[in-house]
Amino acid sequence: MPRFAANLSMLYPELPFLERFGAAARDGFKAVEYLFPYAFAAEDILAQLKAHGLSQALFNAPPGGTEAASIAQAWDVAGDRGTASIPGREAEFRAGIALALQYARVLDCPRIHLMAGMLPAGADRAQHRATYIANLRWAAAEAAREGRDVLIEPINQRDMPGFFLSRQDDAHAVIAEVGAANLKVQMDLYHLQIVEGDVAMKLRQYLPTGRVGHLQIAGVPQRHEPDLGELNYDYLFSVIDELGYEGWVGCEYRPARGATPGGTSEGLGWLRRATA
Repeated sequence: MPRFAANLSMLYPELPFLERFGAAARDGFKAVEYLFPYAFAAEDILAQLKAHGLSQALFNAPPGGTEAASIAQAWDVAGDRGTASIPGREAEFRAGIALALQYARVLDCPRIHLMAGMLPAGADRAQHRATYIANLRWAAAEAAREGRDVLIEPINQRDMPGFFLSRQDDAHAVIAEVGAANLKVQMDLYHLQIVEGDVAMKLRQYLPTGRVGHLQIAGVPQRHEPDLGELNYDYLFSVIDELGYEGWVGCEYRPARGATPGGTSEGLGWLRRATA
């Protein structure tokens, strides 16, 4: 059975962030992921990981900005969703990677997701792609010196209209062009189902390449628990096992019970069945 990591940006929303680590451990998770750690000292997060016997599976490089306040401003106010493909923001991108690598060292996190960013209406896509390739090549080299992977994720246009990268084949073409062994795809089955479908066959196509560094799951279409919606995750978990994937599967969904106290835990029947 796949190994599951709790996404603490979405799960346990009734709790303060640093209290979510203990809640995840009590529910049986052995690893965690989340969007951004930068509002907290890395040492405070590390203390939670150690206290609860958790591994850090993944987090994102800054979506914009270069320190806690500007990162929050970039995400919450400016609507930035990464700078990797944005011409003219290369210095900001590099500063963000340096900060992400600092956190990864402290947290012993083996992989960092680099969000591509938004393609404005009327923008020159070829120029954005050239910037993307150059930035990814630089970031992969920086991360390789520290033994870490960097990931890119196709995200659907319904949830994030204008996001630069949406398809699996495009992501793998980018990886081939960059040519860095530590640049991999973050394959989110929720986004994949919305954009392309044929999820089991896409798993069979891409997992054996070794270029998928992380999986994520959620029910479709409402992004609730994976046992709610149109995807048969019991079957997909068996496919993942059959293909020998040994990485983490991030549980990046919004609990159907929302911020009701205990709502995340009450919705984990799917996990208890999967790991029984």
